[in-house]
Amino acid sequence: MTDTSTEDAATRPAPPPGAPRRGFFQSLEIDVRLLGMIAAFVLIALAFNYSTGGRFLTPRNVFNLTIQTVSVAIMATGMVFVIVTRHIDLAVGALLATCSAVMAMMQTRWALELFDLSLGDPMLAWIAIAAGVVVGGVIGAFQGWLIGYLTIPAFIVTLGGLLIWRNVGWYLTNGQTIGPLNDTFQLFGGINGTLGVTWSWVVGLIAAALTLLILWNARRTKVAHGFPVKPMWAEAVVAGLIVVGILGLVAMLNAYEVPERVLERDFAARGLEVPEGYTAGYGLPYSVLLLIAVAIVMTVVAQRTRLGRYIFATGGNPDAAELSGINTRLLTVKVFAIMGVLVALAAVVASARLTNHTNDIGTLDELRVIAAAVIGGTALSGGIGTIYGAILGALIMQSLQSGMAMVGVDAPFQNIVVGAVLVNAVMIDIAYRTEAIRFLAGLVIVAEVTLILWAFYTPIWALLFLGIAGGALVLARMRRIV
Repeated sequence: MTDTSTEDAATRPAPPPGAPRRGFFQSLEIDVRLLGMIAAFVLIALAFNYSTGGRFLTPRNVFNLTIQTVSVAIMATGMVFVIVTRHIDLAVGALLATCSAVMAMMQTRWALELFDLSLGDPMLAWIAIAAGVVVGGVIGAFQGWLIGYLTIPAFIVTLGGLLIWRNVGWYLTNGQTIGPLNDTFQLFGGINGTLGVTWSWVVGLIAAALTLLILWNARRTKVAHGFPVKPMWAEAVVAGLIVVGILGLVAMLNAYEVPERVLERDFAARGLEVPEGYTAGYGLPYSVLLLIAVAIVMTVVAQRTRLGRYIFATGGNPDAAELSGINTRLLTVKVFAIMGVLVALAAVVASARLTNHTNDIGTLDELRVIAAAVIGGTALSGGIGTIYGAILGALIMQSLQSGMAMVGVDAPFQNIVVGAVLVNAVMIDIAYRTEAIRFLAGLVIVAEVTLILWAFYTPIWALLFLGIAGGALVLARMRRIV
């Protein structure tokens, strides 16, 4: 058996004499922007948990937060590809409404007449989902063709799509709410479809084991090819944080118990009575598993396939990509077709969560999706973006909205805060890459946080933060750190 420590020592290049020691975070080799997003999410969660008297981080609210995030997060993974290739898609919310209308009509009318099925037939859900995915993919590809081959700006094409597809969905349903939807279809809505406690632990343990295996294989591959690797303690810290995160989420979702009245109804449907003292937890929702599957596939496409390399190469320098032989026009069609398919999957989750199709479904989702991608680190200038960053951005957005609603903030002010967060996210991204504006960006953020503390807490907290943060910023400026 090979000694790993000896192997690492042999392959890791010795630091030059007088070289500074690597810090803790440098040894972990974690993206600074990812750490910033995680820190922002933790601060938001703790602040709202304090403001709500501990209600924000309860199992029930965490469960609701996850299922509310899924729809936007699925679309945000596709928006990463769109923005990376220097385009924009303003039609995702309207296209979601059209796909939802197609799937609802397929379940309640079209498939019943065409295939002679009953509303409760499980096959009905899969036929409807297939129809929605096809419609989403075709419409997305058509928009991509207009952009790629007819060279119409993406802003104009998708702005027109925003108006067109919203009203196509309205005409498909004659402006009516369509429901209830098929029971199998509703399983993708969150609370109507979960794994339960036992299977959630099984999935969590498998995910943790696969994570450790992937990290270990990546390390072995680097060692085999002579690349430098992180110290073993750094590998252990990263692996431990990921495993704790996975199992912690599973434990939190399992802790959300099914209400007693729901248990009584389910047992009564089977002709049974609830045993005395019996409890059950919801566990992982199927919609969250769908998001995880989408995230894995999109990450593999982005990092391990020719299509992913072409997407990021085109976003980095479109002219150079075209001169190197990449068919950028066809690539645009593929990117928007992928976006359309993901919108259809998001429509499944959104309509299943509501248990019916409504005409206002997906309203303003285009802004939430773009905001999630940008907050997650996707550069509007193209060429830069990550799938996990977009999902984390969607979670931050939903956490802000849910937390403000629980605190009692008015809806108009919620939109003001979300808009400010979006602008700040872009500003921070630019400041991260442009040293000249870092100090000014820091001043803007300190001023905004001070105003928020003054408005919602007390002037003492605001002045205390202003003194500490402002002083730290000035000191960093004097040392030319920012």
